[in-house]
Amino acid sequence: MKRETATALAVALAWGCCVSVAGYAIVRFIQFFLYPDPNPATLVWSAHAGFFWRCWTCAYAGALASFIAYVGAKRGPERAARSLVGAIATAAVLLALQVAVFP
Repeated sequence: MKRETATALAVALAWGCCVSVAGYAIVRFIQFFLYPDPNPATLVWSAHAGFFWRCWTCAYAGALASFIAYVGAKRGPERAARSLVGAIATAAVLLALQVAVFP
């Protein structure tokens, strides 16, 4: 594998991880208001496992973002890696807000 391809794959994977983390925080924020979870103390059984589906949905979104980021990283890996710094900071802030405010 060529060095450029490996670099583009690594940057694309990092973008996918950032999108899935930020996406989880956004989806959880939306579901907190639109579809509140039932009280676990009164719940015996549920066919809907919110955490499971949120994780899979956000992982899918991150995988799609990885493919898109790979195209951008092949054209300009330096620019894609530089813009990743802001994406990591944004994902971290969104996740911290989600954990602190909307658990």
